[in-house]
Amino acid sequence: MSEFTVESVDRSWTATKVVAIIVAILSAGYMLPWAIAAVRDVRHWSVFWVNLLLGWTIVGWIIALVMSLRAQRQIVTL
Repeated sequence: MSEFTVESVDRSWTATKVVAIIVAILSAGYMLPWAIAAVRDVRHWSVFWVNLLLGWTIVGWIIALVMSLRAQRQIVTL
């Protein structure tokens, strides 16, 4: 008896897979200040917009990161 193997015609290259993983990690890193602000309960919508619109510049990303790491508002009840 003879054996047959079937392979896909459109096999993706290893380089394509590596690039896809790198882009996914960079995308997550790009929105990191917003994620930090949301977890810390800081005003995260302002951080989101600064990060989205100005985060592509290094300075805008750093500003968004500083905004996300600022002190949290605390309510004191008596």
